[in-house]
Amino acid sequence: MTRKVVIEADGGSRGNPGPAGYGAVVRDALTGEVLAERFAGLGHVTNNVAEYQGLIAGLRAAAELEADEVEARMDSKLVVEQMSGRWQVKHPSMQPLAAEARSLAKGFARIHYTWIPRERNKHADRLANQAMDEQAGITTKPEAAPQQPPASWSGAVGTPTRLHLLRHGQTELSVARRYSGRGNPPLTETGRHQAASAARRLSKLDDIAAVVSSPLGRTRETAEAVAKALGTTVVTVDGLIETDFGAWEGLTFTEAAERDPDVHRRWLSDTSVAPPGGESFDEVHRRVRRARNDLITEHGGKNIVVVSHVTPIKTLLRMALDVGPSLLFRLHLDLAALSVTEFYPDGHASVRLVNDTSHLT
Repeated sequence: MTRKVVIEADGGSRGNPGPAGYGAVVRDALTGEVLAERFAGLGHVTNNVAEYQGLIAGLRAAAELEADEVEARMDSKLVVEQMSGRWQVKHPSMQPLAAEARSLAKGFARIHYTWIPRERNKHADRLANQAMDEQAGITTKPEAAPQQPPASWSGAVGTPTRLHLLRHGQTELSVARRYSGRGNPPLTETGRHQAASAARRLSKLDDIAAVVSSPLGRTRETAEAVAKALGTTVVTVDGLIETDFGAWEGLTFTEAAERDPDVHRRWLSDTSVAPPGGESFDEVHRRVRRARNDLITEHGGKNIVVVSHVTPIKTLLRMALDVGPSLLFRLHLDLAALSVTEFYPDGHASVRLVNDTSHLT
């Protein structure tokens, strides 16, 4: 299936040349959903070099997303004209960057470059400034997630597929705050009580079409308590499995950072970076998207209970909110917490509930 994306890229230098950084955003061309964000400081370079680095980062992200067709939008007339072949690349510092960008562009079936005014490039510009601030040691306050209007106000058409997103109950690894991905620790006694409490709450819903779960034991055990309360069975969906943390499985945050300091630092800000032997958040996003699409195809317009883990649930919330991957690092989800999203057939979505644990008190 052809996948079309839009890249919005920018770069800046405070001094030209001076302290510089770039930002790039990749969006789904049909829905506008943010699929990837990239930003980084560049040290002491010019505006033009930073702008090319933003484009290169966006092209790399689009390639990782397996895009076929790309529209690259920038407010740099110079880069757009040079990459379109209408202007020559004369400056020695930009020639290798232009060559790298062209090499990446050859990997797509089609690519088009569009100039846009700075006003329409705010997202990439914000990321570039964030990169320069971080490079300078300036802490910026995270932006709040955009407020979503109720579905009735959004113009959404059709009957939504409502996903009741339930995180599994407590395990020994979650008590110790250790990375718990593809390992299979069972629920603790507390975890079983949490699953039972969530099941009692969800049993009050009389229109649940299916209970689906990650294949891991802690989610299956939680899902089976829910399914029993609803008088149905559990269907496992491989795409809902937790992130593969590779060599960090079972380690604490501090232990992983000490084991692989450079990789761990980059992993915290770049969703294309994977733990050693593990899976990046970008890879998780792609498989969770496929799982969500399959669920909507099979249960469109119905209510489903989805029992999964922190990263897949955050990813589904991110899709519904149509925000970038920074949400993964800013949203907290408690054990056995319930969130609710709705996906409409016309592409709209809404979030009804996030991290509700009232059933546990």
